[in-house]
Amino acid sequence: MGDGLAFFDILIFAVIAGVLLLRLRSVLGRRTGHEEHRASPLARRDRRNANGEDNVVPLPARGFGAGDEDEDDAVARASGLGAVRALDPSFDEAGFVRGAKIAFGMIVEAYAEGDTGALRPLLSDDLYEGFAEAIDRRAEEGDSLETRIESLYAEVDDARTEGQTVFITVRFESRQINVTRNPAGEVVEGDPTTPTEVVDLWTFMRDSRSGDPNWMLVETGTPG
Repeated sequence: MGDGLAFFDILIFAVIAGVLLLRLRSVLGRRTGHEEHRASPLARRDRRNANGEDNVVPLPARGFGAGDEDEDDAVARASGLGAVRALDPSFDEAGFVRGAKIAFGMIVEAYAEGDTGALRPLLSDDLYEGFAEAIDRRAEEGDSLETRIESLYAEVDDARTEGQTVFITVRFESRQINVTRNPAGEVVEGDPTTPTEVVDLWTFMRDSRSGDPNWMLVETGTPG
């Protein structure tokens, strides 16, 4: 009898975990009608878009913050967001940014934990390959990565449309603890007590014609 109850409890927890994962996967695109050096999972791979341009930028050490936004950039961003809303009138910028912050945390955490299953539905094929290969290399070397996001700010940096496809670039400013340990548990990179200030530019994509509200991460970069 006790074994049966234990199995039932495990089954209940598994169902709850599945529901939470599905909710997190869709939160980035939810439409209500109201609307110090971090190892790169993308490095050393040649990925190019249809125009022959690199669509992947490695994630090296980065400075925190940037200068004031250029007026032309602000105008371009507003124009891009207007084009996005023309394709999807239900698009809500504030809601999107909230979801993007959740996605950022999920992706950073999943990469650190080596959880390719959690990464797969959130990344384009090219980006997933890069993350998965880096995770495999880390596992082969017996190293472990600890990442903790201490603070996170996000805002839309750019938006554009290509046909019916929407691309939105989000600027993330975060303070993170990133520590790599060898098989003996010794720190070989990073500082377990001092946060690193990091700036990322991540581009998310969605087909506005699709009934699927989820967005996919297709490009990573840093401020130029």
